[in-house]
Amino acid sequence: MLAIKDLTDGTEFESQFLIVAATKGITNQGRTYLNLTLQDATGTMEAKKWDLAEGDETTFQAGNVVALSGAALDYRGHLQIKVYEAEPLSLDQIDVTRFVPSSPVPEKVLEDELRADIDALHDSDLKTLTKYLLNQHKSAYLTYPAAVRNHHNFASGLLYHSVCMARLAQKICDLYPNVNRDYVVAGALLHDLGKVIELSGPVATRYTDEGKLLGHISIMAGEIRVAAKTLNITSETPVLLEHMILSHHTKPEFGSPIPPLTLEAIVLAAIDDFDAKMNIVDKAEEGIMPGEWTDRVFALDNRSLYVPKYDQNPNSSEGK
Repeated sequence: MLAIKDLTDGTEFESQFLIVAATKGITNQGRTYLNLTLQDATGTMEAKKWDLAEGDETTFQAGNVVALSGAALDYRGHLQIKVYEAEPLSLDQIDVTRFVPSSPVPEKVLEDELRADIDALHDSDLKTLTKYLLNQHKSAYLTYPAAVRNHHNFASGLLYHSVCMARLAQKICDLYPNVNRDYVVAGALLHDLGKVIELSGPVATRYTDEGKLLGHISIMAGEIRVAAKTLNITSETPVLLEHMILSHHTKPEFGSPIPPLTLEAIVLAAIDDFDAKMNIVDKAEEGIMPGEWTDRVFALDNRSLYVPKYDQNPNSSEGK
């Protein structure tokens, strides 16, 4: 079976894909067709089912995995799949990891690093809160993406994003010793934990009703308050941690009701933005050759990015 990354213009194929989106359209002749987004572990691709047959709208529902025949065709400089026919497959008979992009670092490695980060916390109240909150949602925290789109939108993306931020936090604290390491590391590990309630899961990820109505920032702030009461923690630690969560998007238009007002909150917001942008750029530059430009990236103010023609890998030690 061909993977999405292996499709080329004119290729006719039979394969299996996850349907992540499906909407109806109307042609100029008044005929109904389906706009589809298909996915496997190697990426996503837009598709069209033009001549609808009875049962197609049931087959092509978001979240279904289908056995599909079709052709990959160039449309205005981008590959698009023309679907001939398809039939749904039972999720309990397939390995769903074949259809979901995953973290570049294995989940077990990330989990070990997470455990080490928690064990290294010195503040007893902060350590207790962090352990408690992560244990409450452990299974989802290890497997969920960090977003529906834009950044770290792959299986274990939430864990990968959080652990990478904790690494950044430690580097920053080495350079700026007046920053409280425990708070920034704990904030990095917990800042997006509310997404395990905001999002539906790693397969065909969507926003839940609670996610749409409250958002992960408000959800997590509430979780901290409830946890502190349950654990009888009366120090200022829960309030400081709650402030870091509430402010890590920095502005109301980005989802934060209050700006960062402590040093650690400022650092957390900065590393969250930085790590997200690095992942966005990585995705945008996939498959782009040196000397070429990416497509426009909506999450980066709709800019196209240039990939420079460096003489050598900038991280290489050769020539130094």
